[in-house]
Amino acid sequence: MIVQDLGRIDYDAAHHVQLQRRADVEAGAEETLFLLEHEPVVTVGRSGRAKGLMVSEEFLVANGVALRKTERGGDVTCHFPGQLVAYVIFRLAKRPGGVRSFVQLLEQCAMDVCAAFGVRTHRRDGFPGVWTETGKIASIGLGVRRWVSYHGLALNVGEDLGPFEWIVPCGVASARATSLDFERRHVAEASGRAYPEPIPMETAKHAFVQAFRKNQAAAPVAAGEAAQG
Repeated sequence: MIVQDLGRIDYDAAHHVQLQRRADVEAGAEETLFLLEHEPVVTVGRSGRAKGLMVSEEFLVANGVALRKTERGGDVTCHFPGQLVAYVIFRLAKRPGGVRSFVQLLEQCAMDVCAAFGVRTHRRDGFPGVWTETGKIASIGLGVRRWVSYHGLALNVGEDLGPFEWIVPCGVASARATSLDFERRHVAEASGRAYPEPIPMETAKHAFVQAFRKNQAAAPVAAGEAAQG
């Protein structure tokens, strides 16, 4: 597995990179995990509708926010600096459980990262992603073509969740967004402790890579074996 940090990158540029890598992996190249932060963008998945937007497209353009239709599953979501995005370019054909088990692996990775920073999380039946008692902290939307995955997961790290005011998260009107920093501050307030320092993005990325390596190695068929045959 190759791990590549793309830093802070425009959505279109990252999309081009992952499409090229998806084609390369299909042709036999090594599977790849991309880590990055996006410039502000709202994306609409295959099942998404314009009604998931709480603002006009003109508003987004005026505020320097891109709007893009994507190949991933899911509804409307947003990406922005302070959110960790993981794009996973992996072969799924020989993975037991296929796409569903890979989604569960990504959920577990996000849950492990949250646990590493003292944030309790859970799954929610019928809604892929990761949740706390406060709201949704990680979203998952995969694209799969010829049994090679692309797109992936977004984990909210920083406390600024303003971009979620532009959308209806995961198409559920009652859903709220939360983040690692928000949850840690909330716990500190409740216990009367001093506010914790914000989590550096590099620290969050390192924790995610560790979690991904651990869960990938524990999968019934490892990534390298899934690439054979």
